[in-house]
Amino acid sequence: MFDYIIVGGGSAGCVLANRLSANPSNSVCLLEAGVSGKEKRHKALIRTPLGLGLLMWHPTLNWGFHSEPEPQLNNRTLYSPRGKVLGGSSAINAMVYIRGQKEDYDLWAAEGNRGWAWDDLLPLFKSQENQLRDLNKPQDKAFHGTGGPLCVDDLKQVDALNHTFIKAGQELGYPHNADFNGKSQEGFSVYQVTQLNGERWSSARAFLEPVRHRKNLTVLTEAHATKLLVENQKAVGLEYLKDNARITIHAKKEVVLCGGTFASPQLLMLSGIGPKAELNKHCIPVVHELEGVGKNLQDHLDIILRQKNSQHTGYGLSPRFALSALKAPFQYLKNRSGFFASNAAESGAFIKSDDSLARPDIQLHFTPTYLKKHGKSKPPLGHAYSLHLCNLRPQSRGELVLRSANAKDAPKIHYRFLDASEDMAVMIKAVKLGRKILATQAFAPFRKKELAPGEQVQSDDDIATFIRKEAESIYHPVGSCKMGNDPMAVVDDQLRVYGVKGLRVVDASIMPSLISGNTNATCMVIAEKASQLILADS
Repeated sequence: MFDYIIVGGGSAGCVLANRLSANPSNSVCLLEAGVSGKEKRHKALIRTPLGLGLLMWHPTLNWGFHSEPEPQLNNRTLYSPRGKVLGGSSAINAMVYIRGQKEDYDLWAAEGNRGWAWDDLLPLFKSQENQLRDLNKPQDKAFHGTGGPLCVDDLKQVDALNHTFIKAGQELGYPHNADFNGKSQEGFSVYQVTQLNGERWSSARAFLEPVRHRKNLTVLTEAHATKLLVENQKAVGLEYLKDNARITIHAKKEVVLCGGTFASPQLLMLSGIGPKAELNKHCIPVVHELEGVGKNLQDHLDIILRQKNSQHTGYGLSPRFALSALKAPFQYLKNRSGFFASNAAESGAFIKSDDSLARPDIQLHFTPTYLKKHGKSKPPLGHAYSLHLCNLRPQSRGELVLRSANAKDAPKIHYRFLDASEDMAVMIKAVKLGRKILATQAFAPFRKKELAPGEQVQSDDDIATFIRKEAESIYHPVGSCKMGNDPMAVVDDQLRVYGVKGLRVVDASIMPSLISGNTNATCMVIAEKASQLILADS
C-alpha cells in the first residue's frame, strides 16, 4: 500500500517521484517496465553522449516501436524508439534542450487549460534548470535558472562543419542565435544539451538518483503494468508483472500514469478506460467510456538532405578519421572531450517556411556525417554531411489503438503523417530552404555532390515523392491523452482523467498540440507542474 503509485520511470516519472517523495509522510512507488540502467555496460553507454548511436537500436534499453503502414508515406512502417530504462527517452535521446515557443503554451491556455500559459511555466523551466553557461546579461537571467537538478550545458565537442552551417545561415540573412531558449527562437546556432562535463544528464540522473535513498520511495524496475484497479469509478491500485508473477499494489491517494504517449493510453484502454468500440473489439469490459484515449496523436515528420563532402571534415569513413577515432576513447576517458562527447546533432536552426509568418515553423538539425534510416544505413566511403528538416506544427492527427488485450503486445501506432495537405506543402518548402542553405558560398569548399534528394529531383512533385519515400519520425510523439475540456479530451487542466477519480496522466501524451521543438524539456516541466497540482490536492 502506497499513497502514490507512479507508472513509468521516464522523463516525467522521475521528476514526479522526486517531488512527491520530498515530504517524508508521502509513501511513493515508482514502477518502471524497463531496467534500472545501473549495470556497468548500460551505465557507460547511457552516460556517453555518442552512445546514442547504439541506444537507438538497443534491444534492452529501447522499446523499438514501429508504426503501422503509413498511407501517405508509401505504406512504410516508421521506427519509433522509446527509452526502456529509468530516465525513459531522456536516457537514449540526443539530449537537445529546447523549450519551444511562448505561443505554443499560450495556445494551450487559450483553449481553456488554466495555468498552462508560457508565463505560468517559465518559472518552472527555470526552477528545474542548472544553466552552466555564464548568465551575464539580465535577459539571460530572465529566461534561465541555476542550481536546479537538470544540468544544461554547451557541447564539449562541436565539429568545425557546424560553424560552416551557422555561417551559411548568416549568408542568407538569418541571425546567429546564441540562445534558442531565450527571447527569440529564430536563427542558427549550436544546440545546448542536458549534459554535465560531457556526460548525459538524464531525468533519472537529475531527479531520481539524488533521492533514491529516501525511505518513503520504492523504485521497482522490470515491472510491467498490466491493468489499473478501479473501484466505484476510483483508481485504487495496479496489477503488474515481474519475473512472470502477477502482483497487485494499492494506492491510498492517487495513481499517476507517466508511461508516455504510447504506454499511457494503452494502459488506460487495457483497464477499460477508452473508446467503447475499441474496448469491445478486444472483449475488455468498459469501466469508463472515454472517446479521446489514443486519439490526437502528433509527431514531427523529418526529412534529411545529404551531401557528399569533398574534404575529410566531420565524421566519416576515411583513414584520417579512423586515426582520430582511435584516439577518441582515450580523449573521452581523460577529459570527456572529443568524438565520444558528440550528440551527433550538434547544431541547428529555427526558420520560417514563409516570410509572412510571425514565428518559425521549421526546425533544422545539422549533422556533420552521413545519416539515413536512423543511422542504420551503411554510409558511403569518405565524408558527408546531413541536414534534418521538420515541420514544427503539423495539422495531421493520428491515433493509437490496441493490438490485443495482452499488455506485453505493443500498441498499433497510426501517425497518419501528411493526411493534411498543408503539411506536405510545408515539407516541400523546407526541402527547398534546406537546399538553399547547403548551396551557399559557406559550403562551397566542402560541397561535392548532392546524395539526397539528388540533382534530378527538382519539381514540387519530385520533392513530394522523395518525402514520401524517405521521411521519418524525429521521435517527438505527443497528444494521445489530450488535456482540455472538449469531447476528445482525456484529462482536465489538473491532469485528472475524466470520469475516474484518483487517476492522472502526466507525460507528453497530455499535450493538446505539439510544441515547436524537441519535447523532452517540456515533459519534465509537465511533471513539475503536476507535482504542484497533486500536492495541492493532498
